[in-house]
Amino acid sequence: MRSSYLMMTGALMLLTGAGIAASARSQATQQQAPAPSSNGPTGNITGNIEHGDYIVHNIAMCFECHSPRDAAGNILESQEFMGAPIPFRPPWPNDWALIAPRNRGLPGYDDAQAMRLLTEGAIGRDGKPLRPPMPRFRMTKQDASDVIAYMRSLK
Repeated sequence: MRSSYLMMTGALMLLTGAGIAASARSQATQQQAPAPSSNGPTGNITGNIEHGDYIVHNIAMCFECHSPRDAAGNILESQEFMGAPIPFRPPWPNDWALIAPRNRGLPGYDDAQAMRLLTEGAIGRDGKPLRPPMPRFRMTKQDASDVIAYMRSLK
């Protein structure tokens, strides 16, 4: 029980740190010259796919929950972002999501819904908050555009 609590505390600290890092990175990015952009497949969101890849893999770390793992706990790279069981649980009863859905390509999300999800704190397509452990991101519109462009570039 104590190890579950410690693991959960560590996971929450990691998510908090990721949010702080994303905020600091966003402020630094805004002060630099604009990065080159690529039009997303929907044509509405313009974002830097390379920067979106960086945010997804090094700051938000979306693959940790949205990718399946092998028996040893290693992420199956060939199935990255295809959805998976959440790899940890809180030690107390709550409305915790048990499965992270596929987010490769952002299926079911139009550009406005995806933007709201990343800038307004994990608001789902239906307008309701997503269940924990989904982080409540408050990305800048440019960072969110970059993430959307990257996730839509994945096939």
